[in-house]
Amino acid sequence: MEQQAKNQTSWKTMLLVMSLVQGIMMMAFSSTSPFLALFIEQLGVHEIHKIDIWAGLIQCSTPLVAAIVSPLWGSLADRTGRKMMVLRSTAAIALFNCLVGFSQNTWELLGLRMMQGAFSGFSAAAVALVSTVIPEAKLGFALGWTQSAGMVGSLIGPLIGGFLADLVHSYRVVFFLTSGFAVTAFLVTLLFVREQLPDRRSEATRKPSLLGQFRAVKELKSVHTMFLVLFITQFSVMSVQPVLPVYMKELTNGASGFLGTIAGFAFSVTGLADLIASPFLGKRSDQLGYRRVLTICMTGAGLFYLPQALAPNIWVFVASRFGLGMFVGGIMPTANALVGRLTPARQRGQVFGITSSATFLGSFAGPLLGGLGSAVFGIRWMLGITSLLYLLNMLWVRIKVRDPEGFAPGAGNTRDS
Repeated sequence: MEQQAKNQTSWKTMLLVMSLVQGIMMMAFSSTSPFLALFIEQLGVHEIHKIDIWAGLIQCSTPLVAAIVSPLWGSLADRTGRKMMVLRSTAAIALFNCLVGFSQNTWELLGLRMMQGAFSGFSAAAVALVSTVIPEAKLGFALGWTQSAGMVGSLIGPLIGGFLADLVHSYRVVFFLTSGFAVTAFLVTLLFVREQLPDRRSEATRKPSLLGQFRAVKELKSVHTMFLVLFITQFSVMSVQPVLPVYMKELTNGASGFLGTIAGFAFSVTGLADLIASPFLGKRSDQLGYRRVLTICMTGAGLFYLPQALAPNIWVFVASRFGLGMFVGGIMPTANALVGRLTPARQRGQVFGITSSATFLGSFAGPLLGGLGSAVFGIRWMLGITSLLYLLNMLWVRIKVRDPEGFAPGAGNTRDS
């Protein structure tokens, strides 16, 4: 009984620490994103269409490179430990963001962002680490809380970055701030995270070949279906993000003197709803079943895109964005928890590396094709297409996804790995 209480305290402490690290890193990621185009202009690009081209290119380059290398870092995590991968990614983000602060032209900025993508993999490593130390029956709950912490960081990061940039009248200092956040996350992980290192004699640690890692993952057929689920989810979220401010300007007829504030509020209410819903939905996935919660969340998200597409004014749009956040916030933690339950502990690093590639590819392809679709069909049609994508994703889940073998809703739901 005493040992059980000690173990429970241990994983709760680990969850608290990793939630803190997740929040800090999301502050780092979000503190610079609103100012990227403005920083490009500061580097000497002044024509609007060239700024748009460079911003799109630089924004897409990081997730594209990250998608290519994530499986490599994931397989390495199984051999060297997930904590080591978290330390590596936080150190790389600190280094390259600091160097971005010294960049003198857009080519240097592009190269450094690509290098950051090549040494990234924080999210996959963090999820793999959490899924290893948290009891399997609590995975949905734990990943819901880490996502909530990340959302808090995403809401705070732009505020801190914007205030500091205005205070010192320089966007470069925001990149130095980002580097400081990453250093803080590195130190918290180094000092407070404890991980049992993988057994050097195990099969996972003996496989040096990346091809061998893919063959091992290929045997986990249930995980394959989740790759498409994660890709479509991220693609759908990112496909309309770049064009929403333009749509909001249309809804206000360009008459509002507070368009920036309204746009920020519309994005923030989605994050706020996400923050409220993620822990609740994550916990419910452990009790009701991952497949059922994914079905509910994707259906709700798809339906709340429809009033956005048909919105007659900005307030209907903002209300719909809040409703969207209540459902979309449960998809990623539930999907990652299901992947963790379907995967033996010794392979979780490589599997989360591969599924992380799916989200990175969605982050790359979403803005690219979403912007093109909005230009060809119009923003309202693109929002309608996004709604359809979520509903098709829900049907894919209903047809292809199954809860882990032996899973019983409401039970302890433990499994040996």
